[in-house]
Amino acid sequence: MGKIKGNILIVDDDQYILDTAKMYLKQEFESVKTEAKPGEIPKLLDANDIDVILLDMNFKKGDMEGKAGIYWLEKILETDPSIIVIMITAYGDVGLAVEAIRKGAMDFVMKPWKNEKLLTSVMSAIQLRASKIEVDKLRHTQRELSRDLNSNFKEIIGNSPAILRVYDLIEKIADTDANVLILGENGTGKELIARAIHRLSSRKEEVFLRLDLGALTESLFESELFGHVKGAFTDALANKPGSFEMASGGTLFLDEIGNISLPLQAKLLSVLQQREVKRVGSNKIIPFDIRLVCATNMPIYDLVRKDQNGKIGFRQDLLYRINTVEITLPPLRERTEDIPELIEHFMQIYCKKYHKAIMKVDKGIIRKMNSYNWPGNIRELQHSVEKAVILNEGKVIRDLNYFIQQKEDRSNHDDQPKTLEDMEKQMIQNSIEQNMGNLSNVAKELGITRATLYRKMEKFHI
Repeated sequence: MGKIKGNILIVDDDQYILDTAKMYLKQEFESVKTEAKPGEIPKLLDANDIDVILLDMNFKKGDMEGKAGIYWLEKILETDPSIIVIMITAYGDVGLAVEAIRKGAMDFVMKPWKNEKLLTSVMSAIQLRASKIEVDKLRHTQRELSRDLNSNFKEIIGNSPAILRVYDLIEKIADTDANVLILGENGTGKELIARAIHRLSSRKEEVFLRLDLGALTESLFESELFGHVKGAFTDALANKPGSFEMASGGTLFLDEIGNISLPLQAKLLSVLQQREVKRVGSNKIIPFDIRLVCATNMPIYDLVRKDQNGKIGFRQDLLYRINTVEITLPPLRERTEDIPELIEHFMQIYCKKYHKAIMKVDKGIIRKMNSYNWPGNIRELQHSVEKAVILNEGKVIRDLNYFIQQKEDRSNHDDQPKTLEDMEKQMIQNSIEQNMGNLSNVAKELGITRATLYRKMEKFHI
């Protein structure tokens, strides 16, 4: 097994301490540097990407007040707050150690230390550093993604009365912390609505974290949402923060919430009520502060009612908890006025992507598109435009009619879907047929994960 990745710096005026600690830690970690003069710390931080610093409390002979250590601790964290600092003290002064931790140190070790204690502290520090970097990277990624979304999708496309009602509701609720439940068929843009709510909220500079609950197995649910500590289960090789921790301060978007089992619903409800989590394998309570947005394409109110066997599919108390405000997205067939604008929007995107001149769509094709049922909604329209751009050779798209005609022929059969579930099943079957059984392409086309596709195929006996 290779050495653990991590850059460690040991700062102490005792050369014996430096040599001993370096010799021991070098066996486990990739990079261990030492420095006897604390005044060199700023240069070292400028020149190196330091993860963990072991910092002596005192740098003058006979000094027992620890002022120098506290001074350099503050300087280090002022330069880079994500660096993890472990204080070294020869005197075991509890008050001094508490003061250092209050100022931002993670831990302290006493000279002479036990090697196991030193290694445990540094390992924990490396894991904490990785978690901090992960969260920081997520925040920066979110900001970049928000910029991209704002440039590519300045608004949710459309001005039909149905979508204008959605705009109005978003404006009313965005700057509150009310929990939001977004309902709508597949492909109607539920995630786009969730991101719009986040971008218009006071949390817009913080993390927007999306989690597809439909893709999580029962065994991974708690680990992904609540986190775990090292050794909590076989594959738990390091501490890992859960989604509630990582999204704290921002917005957590739980997609496909209607797909989780009743036992998992109970665990989720408990966490939402308490506003705190415990990582799997730990009893430490971790509070969180999130804006919760959930979405589902399932008939969730039907799931709350008992079926013919007296069972329910979704807890009513959890439904109350997640839908302080509810947004129902209209399917594309109920906002056909927006189709020309949506076509133009996607046309610009895909003509640019495939390095083609901007194309126009024959008006006769648009009329046919307006009369089509669009079971895949905006996502289906988007894919149709992309295919047309790829295949079309001229400046006007006339053969888009071919794609729509195929779908119309199928939709005119007597087995035309009557319910939302029927339409979903038929859409999956059609995609499998079009992709000649390539399930990876099917999942990509439908905008879902392979795990979700497998579950839906099992559900519909496909």
